[in-house]
Amino acid sequence: MAQTYDLIVIGSGPGGYIAAIRAAQLGLKTAIVEREHLAGICSNWGCIPTKALLRSAEILHYAQHPGDYGIRIEGAVTPDLKAIVARSRGIATRMNGGVGFLMKKNKVDIIWGEAKLTKPGEIVVGKSSKPAVQPQAPQPKNTLGEGTYTAKHIILATGARPRALPGIEPDGKLIWTYFEAMKPEEMPKSLLVMGSGAIGIEFASFYRTMGVDVTVVEVMGQVMPVEDAEISALAKKQFEKQGMKIHLEAKVAKVEKGANSITATVEKKDGSTVTITADRMISAVGVQANVENIGLEAVGVKTDRGFIQIDGYGRTSVPGIYAIGDVAGPPMLAHKAEHEAVICVEKIAGLPNVHPMDKAKIPGCTYCHPQVASVGLTEAKAKEQGRDIRVGRFPFVANGKAIALGEDQGLVKTIFDRKTGELIGAHLVGAEVTELIQGFVVAMNLETTEEELMHTIFPHPTISETLKESVLDAYGRALNA
Repeated sequence: MAQTYDLIVIGSGPGGYIAAIRAAQLGLKTAIVEREHLAGICSNWGCIPTKALLRSAEILHYAQHPGDYGIRIEGAVTPDLKAIVARSRGIATRMNGGVGFLMKKNKVDIIWGEAKLTKPGEIVVGKSSKPAVQPQAPQPKNTLGEGTYTAKHIILATGARPRALPGIEPDGKLIWTYFEAMKPEEMPKSLLVMGSGAIGIEFASFYRTMGVDVTVVEVMGQVMPVEDAEISALAKKQFEKQGMKIHLEAKVAKVEKGANSITATVEKKDGSTVTITADRMISAVGVQANVENIGLEAVGVKTDRGFIQIDGYGRTSVPGIYAIGDVAGPPMLAHKAEHEAVICVEKIAGLPNVHPMDKAKIPGCTYCHPQVASVGLTEAKAKEQGRDIRVGRFPFVANGKAIALGEDQGLVKTIFDRKTGELIGAHLVGAEVTELIQGFVVAMNLETTEEELMHTIFPHPTISETLKESVLDAYGRALNA
């Protein structure tokens, strides 16, 4: 007889495991199905371990430039690649074990295997075709295996995987995805990065700091195409100052493989071509949702352009079946998946005053050097919408804390609706802006006006003062520039 639950979640990434925890908190008998790693791509191969790599790169950068801070280090400072990768993988294992602990703590059953919808309210779990490629942390005992399971509610949180371009498919040796880029056996001398979104530019930043000759090819007219053009241009200037080579409005048309290198033909907008030879290439041209082989067709769940269609509460076209996270469409961000999870589960549980997801208030962060962070409308998007706007700017070079830290290359840009004073966009580049952006996110969620921000006291000396100064500048009142 099939085991029955109130809720079954398929996939244990940031969206899936948060959904399971919130459901358990609300008294629902809950199980989560996972075929490979608890905590999903984010904690095992994405968000967290990449930040560990970037932290190592940051420490190396400071150690190689001690004179900037009045420090003398005798002898060469060199990276230990095996130790760097081992630290990153160790953190991934720790995160993996942490989710296992949370499942046990919240009495969520873990079902190992691959789940497939057979009809509304029922799944069949079979043997995984994708076994874990890294030893996992010790797993909790509340685990189950193959079989049939039923639930009144089923949440699909199957995530996404790297997208491949025809003819330039990653092979794991010469052409990498982020999986291989996370754990290189040896450091390449040269690297071609195809795509300058968050994944591409973070790896470009890491490898460049490690001393690799890095070239980035981007089909759009700016690096990090979703960001404000002014912020993107400032970041590009810093990347190039570090020695990164960047080709915009260009595409990799063909790749020829050698014994231990690739040669790419890059086509530019004007029709000219450039030939680039590199030891390795990273394909970072986006991701595609894992919608195959989970039974969507059998139960009639609708998809659109490769993503599961949902409403603001995660509900699909089939009652009792929901979707959250990357499988439900952009933005492909872990924090978006987590918030969707809470909204979806609280709606299922019948809690009052559950608000649908507002994608206009989802922050985006890129952990390159310098960091980039944003929320809301870019200046160009605001103008496209016909908004009458005020724009404020404040440079890090005028901030005392940034100067003291030796991190004076940055900018805070704020965009306000001229008529209402509503903050509709904020865009930052510079040191630790991925931490600073949340101040603007909170302000936007509270519908804060420029007047309230101007009357907020920011501590001194902090880089956060640049936020207030940018607001003041939008209204011609900047005090330190």
